[in-house]
This record gives sequence, structure tokens and C-alpha cells, in this order.
Amino acid sequence: MATTTEKQVMVVGIDDSEHSTYALVWTLDHFFTTLGSNSPFKLVIVHAKPSPASAVGLAGPGAAEVLPYVEVDLKRIAARVVEKAKEICISKSVHDVTLEVVEGDARNVLCEAVEKHHASILVVGNHGYGAIKRAVLGSVSDYCAHHAHCSVMIVKRPKIKH
Repeated sequence: MATTTEKQVMVVGIDDSEHSTYALVWTLDHFFTTLGSNSPFKLVIVHAKPSPASAVGLAGPGAAEVLPYVEVDLKRIAARVVEKAKEICISKSVHDVTLEVVEGDARNVLCEAVEKHHASILVVGNHGYGAIKRAVLGSVSDYCAHHAHCSVMIVKRPKIKH
């Protein structure tokens, strides 16, 4: 039986973009740093590592030889993303955090993380893709807003006024 002191779970999706970093910092500032241990949330940070085949996006001759190198690169990027997230959390004095790297498409990985952790909120950044790039790549935030079984908060970076 759940107690009233049990914290809700907040999942934050991260990648190697500035938008993602901004979303993490914004979330920590608004839900964790100011509240300290009184935050109503348990923080789970998830990075979706693409599979080598999806990252290369080719199946022609020679693809098999490239995949091990791509995998090493993707693992290096994932390690860097997670390390940066750890450093940001430490700098904001947020220590009760779970960090996960899950292989797969970010849309599916984040929705599955929501299910796995019984999250009550999912936080994602907004890449601000144009219409064509969004149509080709698909928007992770749009997908999650429609498919995640919890509230979804899309953190947008403010436009810089010139």
C-alpha cells in the first residue's frame, strides 16, 4: 500500500542538444533546487541511445563493417550525455536521481520509461525543428504528448531578441 509520503516520479528525457540541457536545468530549478528534499518528485533522467543500424540508416554492402564503429561512437555520446546530466544535477545539489541509457527510438524509450517508473509527468525539450525536418524526423515531444500515459511538459527555450 502506498503511503502519502511516497514521491511521484518525474521522467526527464535528455539527448546531446542544447534544448535538452535547457529543459533539464529549467526542471531542476523549478521542481528540485528551490524545494530541496521537499520536492514532491523522484527524478529519473533517461537518454535514448539510437541503435547503430538506425543511426547509420543504410543496409547496403559495407554497412556491417561500419556498425561496430558507430556503436562505439553512440556509447561515447551516451556516456557524455549522462555525465553532463550528473554534473548539472550535482551543481544544483540534486543527488536523489536515477540515470538510465536505453537503446531505441526516443519516442518509444520515453513512453516506455513512463510506464516502467509509473511516472506522473514526462519532461522533454523542444528542438524547434522547422515543418519539413519535423515531418521527416517526427517530433519526439509531439509523439510523447499524444502517447505517454501521463502529463507531458514540453520545455521551450525563450527566443533570443536581437
